[in-house]
Formats: sequence, C-alpha cells, structure tokens
Amino acid sequence: MFRKLYDWTMRQAARPKAHRAMAVVSFMESSFFPIPPDVMLIPMCLANRDQAWRYALICTIASVIGGIAGYAIGYFLIETVGQAIIDFYGYAEKWSAFEAAYDKYGIAVVLLMGFSPLPYKVATIASGATHFAFAVFVISSVISRGARFFLVAGLLWKFGPPIRDFIERRLVVLMWIFVIVLIGSFVVIKYLV
Repeated sequence: MFRKLYDWTMRQAARPKAHRAMAVVSFMESSFFPIPPDVMLIPMCLANRDQAWRYALICTIASVIGGIAGYAIGYFLIETVGQAIIDFYGYAEKWSAFEAAYDKYGIAVVLLMGFSPLPYKVATIASGATHFAFAVFVISSVISRGARFFLVAGLLWKFGPPIRDFIERRLVVLMWIFVIVLIGSFVVIKYLV
C-alpha cells in the first residue's frame, strides 16, 4: 500500500503543474488545513532536484500569503471561523493563556510555530486576534517559513540521491513512523500543549 502511494506521489511530484497544487496546500495549511506542504515539497524535490530552490520559494510565498489569510481570520472572524479552527486543534481551553503568552512573546511564537511542526495556523489566527503588528507578523512569517522550506529543499538538493535511496529501501517503516508522528502530534497538541 505504501509503495503504491509513494510511487503515485513521486509521479505527481514530477508533473509539470505539481507546483500549483503544492502552492495551494501551502496556502491552506497556514490558515486552516492540517496537512503540511512538506508532503508535496519533499517528493517534488526528490523527483526534480534542480528545482528544489524554486519549490521552496513557492512554498514560502504561498505559506506567507496563507498566513495573512489566517491573520485576517483572527482579526475579523475570531468569534466564528477562528474559534472553530482553534477548537479543532485543541486550543480552546488554553486560548486565553495562549493569547497572554502571545502578547508577551509574539515574535518568538510566530518564529517557532512557523519553523516547527507545531500548527502555524494557530499563530496566524492568534496574530490577528491579538492585533499583533501586521508588518512584524509578515516579516517573522517570511523568516520562519522560508527557513523551514529552504532547509528542507537545501538538504534534499545536497543529499538527494542518498536520501531517496534511503527512503525507498525503508519506505514502509518510514511511512509508519510518519503516521505515528502525525497522529502523535495531534494528541500532544490536543492534550499536552
């Protein structure tokens, strides 16, 4: 099953219009969507290493624009759409504490959540909800999202064939690890963070 999924993803990643789908996923992930763009960025970089930097740039731009949409959700729609997204990611009970921490450490929160696997969309919505300085939010987003996507692209550009060989030889184990980490992230976010 994983082999077929991997082969299908690699075929999709090699398609001429794959970058458009990746941009859409990057945009949506920054404001509401749970799946990170890395699931497309990684196979696209592996399938076409000479385009790795371009793919990282597309992810960064689309992600920052999606972050701006998340900011708008927090700024204008916190009581409706924003609250539904916050509830979905398990931050409802901790929202007031998160807002207080955000007021104090806003830049650090955007930088951390923009770079890490933590849900960046919560930071984008919180930025709007707390009326965090828009220009600082955008600059922090460009830095953190760019660092994340260019790091991934750079590693795949530099070590592409050995990484691809490693993934293909251990595909089933790596896919199970990915599934466990993805589910575990949601559990940690919901119950521990």
